[in-house]
Amino acid sequence: MWWPLALSWVLMNVEGPAHSAIVARLPRAEINLAAWGGIVFPVSLIIESPVIMLLSASTAYCKDWDAYRRLRRIAITLGSIFTGLHIAVAFTPLYDFVAQQIIRAPAEIIEPGRIGLMIMTPWTWAIAYRRFQQGAMIRFGKTSAVGIGTAVRLTANALVLTAGYLYGRVAGIVVAASAVAVGVVAEAVYAGLRIRPIVRNQIRTAPRDRTPFTTREFVAFYIPLALTSLITFFVSPVGSAAMSRMPDPLSSLAVWPVVSGFIAVLRSPGLAYTEVIVALLDNVRTYANLRRFATRLGIGLVMLVALVAVTPLAEVWLDDVMALPENLLPLGRKALWLATLLPVLALLQSWYQGIIVNSKRTRGVTESVVLYMVIMVLAFTVGVATQRVAGLIVAVAAMSVAALVQVAWLRHRSSPAIRALTSFRKESAGA
Repeated sequence: MWWPLALSWVLMNVEGPAHSAIVARLPRAEINLAAWGGIVFPVSLIIESPVIMLLSASTAYCKDWDAYRRLRRIAITLGSIFTGLHIAVAFTPLYDFVAQQIIRAPAEIIEPGRIGLMIMTPWTWAIAYRRFQQGAMIRFGKTSAVGIGTAVRLTANALVLTAGYLYGRVAGIVVAASAVAVGVVAEAVYAGLRIRPIVRNQIRTAPRDRTPFTTREFVAFYIPLALTSLITFFVSPVGSAAMSRMPDPLSSLAVWPVVSGFIAVLRSPGLAYTEVIVALLDNVRTYANLRRFATRLGIGLVMLVALVAVTPLAEVWLDDVMALPENLLPLGRKALWLATLLPVLALLQSWYQGIIVNSKRTRGVTESVVLYMVIMVLAFTVGVATQRVAGLIVAVAAMSVAALVQVAWLRHRSSPAIRALTSFRKESAGA
């Protein structure tokens, strides 16, 4: 069940580095990279953040036709509301307030950022719709369909990126934003088509859940998750605003999408584990197997990160693959070294978070993200106040420390659910 989801996460996270690699090879690379990583992507992320957890919600709740139908209505409504917010930010003077007053982005990237955000308009609705459908696929054992959908998205991305690169006369921000918009729409269309036989043959015929889906229960379940993603993604524009106020802002903003994209790829195998736990932990006998697999996966991630850290692979990635301008390479190398713990921490986060979400007591997840946010904001505040270190270095170091604290809190908050599982297993064994 895990590997198609892991492949999907890897493919999805390859998308970011692919955009950066193409933009870096087009005219005015530094400005367009900074506009993409400093304005367009972080603002788009924070607008769509309330819908991102529809994947976990759908995986947890889409057990029968009634729940599927009601949750689909919620997903479409949320997608429409936050698409309206995206339009308001991209097409009205609200953009100038966000980019100039809140982020305080360098003047050179304001207008490229505006164009990119306009092109990204379909992003939120498409993500809300396809993540809801993907959760239902996972619940009914069709995880391979999620991976295929991501491949569809990446293929559409690649076609647009390749066309933009070959033509060579379109601004990098236009090429990147167009690729993302086309990709998410293509994946949403595929999800809508692929779910039809699953609905017809499995969801409609599934026995009615003994604990029916209620709106009140769902709101109590989903609001902490929505706040979790909102706070998590809020770090991105806060980071852009902080880097804009620290030494060497243009370089930090330009290198940020390259480094964060690489980190995201390495974190993908661990992040994919959350939905596996949510879907499978209903059977308490699977707990030991899930933990054993997580241990093996963690050892594999440690070995992978060590391979990257102690060999020239990181430099090959930054220089040969991403075509980062030579003056930006030292900053990129330092940032990658500081990020070596993040892939393993992502796995631990998924392990404990999956247990909490499966128990449907999601408040602990939000608490952990609040801790993450507090540490990040404190680090950014110190960085801006001292003006001694480049913003990118402050951001990556803070991410590592904050992720470690977040995992520790998730471990603490998941302990009651873990005790319940292990005590049940011991009682069953004794009986």
